[in-house]
Amino acid sequence: MSNKKFGFVSISGRTNVGKSTLINSLIEKKIAITSRKPQTTRNRILGISTSQQSQIVYLDTPGFHLGYKRALNKYMNKLARHCYEEVDLVVFVVDRSKWLKEEKDILNNLMHLNKPVILAINKIDRLEKKEELLPLIDEIQQKFNFLSVIPISALRKNNLEILTNEIEKALPEGPFHFPEDSVTEFSENFFISEIIREKAINRLGDELPYRLNVAIDKVDRKKGLITIYANIVVESSSQKGIILGKGGSMIKAIGTSARKDLEAELKRKINLQLFVKVSKKWTNNMNTMNKFGYGDNF
Repeated sequence: MSNKKFGFVSISGRTNVGKSTLINSLIEKKIAITSRKPQTTRNRILGISTSQQSQIVYLDTPGFHLGYKRALNKYMNKLARHCYEEVDLVVFVVDRSKWLKEEKDILNNLMHLNKPVILAINKIDRLEKKEELLPLIDEIQQKFNFLSVIPISALRKNNLEILTNEIEKALPEGPFHFPEDSVTEFSENFFISEIIREKAINRLGDELPYRLNVAIDKVDRKKGLITIYANIVVESSSQKGIILGKGGSMIKAIGTSARKDLEAELKRKINLQLFVKVSKKWTNNMNTMNKFGYGDNF
């Protein structure tokens, strides 16, 4: 019998606890976009990590959005719940200093799953003294029978080897499902659109980032050069003005930053042509959301 292991692992938790940073560090490649702002992750990101003995498929689920009524938020909550149901193991990521209502709600969902759960306490690099974690660990361990509790820093990659070893131990035996050099199932166009969206939301105010989307119109490839035509989609003309900025300064800054990242990742020279389009109230319109890839295809 083969002693190789394969399984799906959900990286779960409330918004802005570092899930996307964690999956990028585990995969050792930029798969998920990162931002200090909540509601960044909208899609189930498949990141695949393969070693000699195991293949781990990570799902970077959207954080739960409490109190939001829009169709986009409801879609992301439904996606997060679905990811829980199909995985072999859940890594529940929490902040080293906060246990909020979102954590309580997520833990209530996990209690009904009958799946092993590893608790990862993130951002320990910001602690002056590691002993400060002990009261939090004691408190959390009384709430649920976690498979293990591991303090980590996703950003600094502290204790990620310990986390990976614990994950591997919990996975079922089975053959690999993906080629051993695979790191994600998403297309290059999706990756390009996410890089652009990351650069946009990190430059904008608190509300606008969640009303924008990026759609790739066309990608032309010639010797040594990739030309990308992309639309940044917003919900109103006033939002369009913010994206463009005075004299086009904002969209130029977004484009320059995105181009640098894309050139580093794709190892090619990039000509990035960005445009801004208005699609009124798209975050509350299921037909438009389906066109943007946020349909119930799970």
